[in-house]
Amino acid sequence: MSPTDFSELKRIIEINSWTKNKEGVDANGKIFSEWMEALGYQTIRYPREEIGDHLHFVAPQKEGKRLLLLGHLDTVFPPRSFEAFAEDDTWVYGPGVCDMKGGNYVALQALRNARQACGEIHNIDLLLVSDEETGSDDSKYLTAELAKAYDYCMVFEAAGAHNEVVVGRKGVGTFFIDIEGKAAHAGNHYDKGADANLEAALKLQRLVALTDLERGTTVNVGKISGGIGANTISPKADLTFELRYTTTDERDRVLKAIDEIVNTSYVEGTKSSLSGGIQRDVMQPTPEQAAFVKKIETLCKITLPTEKRGGVSDANIVASQGIPTLDGWGPYGDGDHTIHERASKESFEDRITLVTQIFEHFLAGKI
Repeated sequence: MSPTDFSELKRIIEINSWTKNKEGVDANGKIFSEWMEALGYQTIRYPREEIGDHLHFVAPQKEGKRLLLLGHLDTVFPPRSFEAFAEDDTWVYGPGVCDMKGGNYVALQALRNARQACGEIHNIDLLLVSDEETGSDDSKYLTAELAKAYDYCMVFEAAGAHNEVVVGRKGVGTFFIDIEGKAAHAGNHYDKGADANLEAALKLQRLVALTDLERGTTVNVGKISGGIGANTISPKADLTFELRYTTTDERDRVLKAIDEIVNTSYVEGTKSSLSGGIQRDVMQPTPEQAAFVKKIETLCKITLPTEKRGGVSDANIVASQGIPTLDGWGPYGDGDHTIHERASKESFEDRITLVTQIFEHFLAGKI
C-alpha cells in the first residue's frame, strides 16, 4: 500500500463547507459522489433548501450483514475565516483535516483498497450528512431511520491520541425555561410584584444541584437573562441550560427532576414553561459492541485501544437505535474547531491500513 497522496484531500479542504454555506457543502458532496460512484456506488440524495443535501451511498446488496459508514460534510468555519490547506513531513493542516473531511477520506481510501483486493464492494454503505456541526437537528431523524437497516456502524470522527476508537459518548440536551412574573414599582408596590429574576435564581440552584460528577452527569446553566431595570420587579426571565449524561437511567432521573423544577413556582405568582430537549442520546458500551471490537482484534491480530468521550457525535444517534457502533475511525488530530486544526500523516496511514483490513474481512463474511 503506497503512502497517502493528500492532493485529493487538499481539494475538498479548500472548499468552504461551513454548515450554513449550502453551496460549499454541496460542492464537497458532489466531489464525494464522483469518488463513490467510481467505486460502483449509487448516490441517494436527500435535498435540503437551507443546508447541504444529505448523501447516502449504497453499494450492491447481497445476502449477509450490512455495515454503515458514517461521516459529515460540514465544518465550523465561516467563509474567509480558515480555508487554507498545508502540510509538512508530519502533519496536514486545514479546516476539516481531522473533523471530519480527513475521516471521510480514510473511509474512501479504505474502500478503494478493499475493492482492489476483493474485486467489488457489497453491503458496505456510506452516509454523509450536512449539519452535524450544528447538532444534526435535521439529519438525526434520517440517520436514526436508515441505521435500522444495518448490523454494524463505523463512524469516522477523529481517533484518539493513541489511535483509540470511541465506545461511549455522553448524551446531550439543550433546554430553555421561560419565566413569566409580574412587574411592579420596586419602591411603591414591591409586594405587588412577582419576581421572575428571583424565580430564575432559585430554579438555577436546583438545576445545578442535579449534577452528579461520580455518575458523569452535568447540568450547566450557561445563560440567564431577565428584568427591565433596577426600579422594577422583574416581569420575565429566561434560563438556557445543557444536560450531559452517561446512562439512560441518569437521563430519566434528570428529565423527571427538570419537569418538577419547571412546574414548581418557588416565587408566588410566577409561571414557567420548558422548551428544547435531548439532541443526541447517550452512546453506551454494550455486549454487542464489545463483540464487534473482539472480532476486529481477532481477525486483524491487534489490540484495539478504546476510550469514552464527553463530547457527542452522530455515533450517539446510531447507537441509540441498538446498532453496535464504534466511533473514532478517522485520523488522530488536534486543534479541531480552531484555526490550528491539524491531523497526523502517520495516523492516516495507520487508519487506512486497519480499516482496509476490516473491510476485507467484512466482504469475506468474517464479521
